[in-house]
Amino acid sequence: FFFFLLANSMSGNVGSLFYPAQCSSIKKNHHVVIKEHPCKVVETSTSKTGKHGHAKVHMVGIDIFTGKKYEEICPSTHNMNVPNVNRTEYMLLDISDDDFLSLMMPDGSTKEDLKIPEGEIGEKLREAFNNGKEVTVQVLSAMGMEQAKSFKEA
Repeated sequence: FFFFLLANSMSGNVGSLFYPAQCSSIKKNHHVVIKEHPCKVVETSTSKTGKHGHAKVHMVGIDIFTGKKYEEICPSTHNMNVPNVNRTEYMLLDISDDDFLSLMMPDGSTKEDLKIPEGEIGEKLREAFNNGKEVTVQVLSAMGMEQAKSFKEA
């Protein structure tokens, strides 16, 4: 499914999904694509140049949507893809019975295709909304995927 999503989104404007960056320039807390997943780098280490090769960069990243850990080893002079990651804030209008958020878009229309976050964040978001608080939801988007990640009360 993910490859289908990636292939479909790549047929359009590739520049909006990710851009290339040299392995050696990607540092901790930067974003990188590892095994087709947008990840936040949590650890990097560089090995010395071998007798016949390049210095290698070992990178460990956590998927920004699933939290799963991925690793990659890449010659320091080679390029890796860096995803364009965007954070957008939307005003919460409603939460449906099947846990979809109704969010106010900047143009006044509504966005209703995101589920409430799982776990403690989702529970606190629902509680704040049910208590009549005005809530703003932060949505993370990268590589054609989106997820509600956090919220704040107005």
